[in-house]
Amino acid sequence: MNEPTFATPPESFLAAASAAEVHFEPDDLARIGRYLELLYEANARMNLTAIREPEEVWSRHVLDSLTLLPWVLEMREKIGETTRLIDIGSGGGLPGMVLACVQPDLAITLLETTGKKARFLAETADSLGLERVQVANDRAESMGRDPVQRESYHIVTARAVGPLNVLAEYAVPLAHPDGLVLAIKGAKAEAEIEESKQALHKLHAAVVGVYPTTTGRVVVIEKNRPVPRLYPREVGEPKRRPLN
Repeated sequence: MNEPTFATPPESFLAAASAAEVHFEPDDLARIGRYLELLYEANARMNLTAIREPEEVWSRHVLDSLTLLPWVLEMREKIGETTRLIDIGSGGGLPGMVLACVQPDLAITLLETTGKKARFLAETADSLGLERVQVANDRAESMGRDPVQRESYHIVTARAVGPLNVLAEYAVPLAHPDGLVLAIKGAKAEAEIEESKQALHKLHAAVVGVYPTTTGRVVVIEKNRPVPRLYPREVGEPKRRPLN
């Protein structure tokens, strides 16, 4: 039986991307296709994704990741070439590696706690020639307490990294004042937002928009001012005792 190939985007993806006004440079799609091939090869050795059909991979993984692109481009227009993005819990590289494939000159950090996944990300970035991608094999709480990393990223992205009241404590301390947290969420986004109001208030941040997409919701959180030094708490505490 022939192995599925991910190198060529299906027409359904191209149509959906066009409808979402996502535009590609000549090398972008080839880079994404190569990334997906590497992801699939690594998936035979470690659990990176349960989705295996190429059309579904392009739709549910790639297009889902690219829903964040408008905010990334807007921030780049505002900040310029010094714009920094960090992708929390990057796993197999979603959405961070996909964003790097279409914005190869953007400084992107992929944060992943599992060593073998972090190694995959580093090897993939090297294979794709993504020189401005860095991989951090660390915890978000530790990064957020590091004075060098804390409040140093203009954009923080996350996909499938727990409920919003937990994610907020991971993400907001890493965001620059006036920076954005972009969370890809599903149908329960509104309920999670309601449950996270107190957490966001304590972190000096607020949801400024929820945007439906063909694959889910994008929750946009704006950071209003520096986070109190108390946050993030020690490793494991945000998940063990979510802010309320």
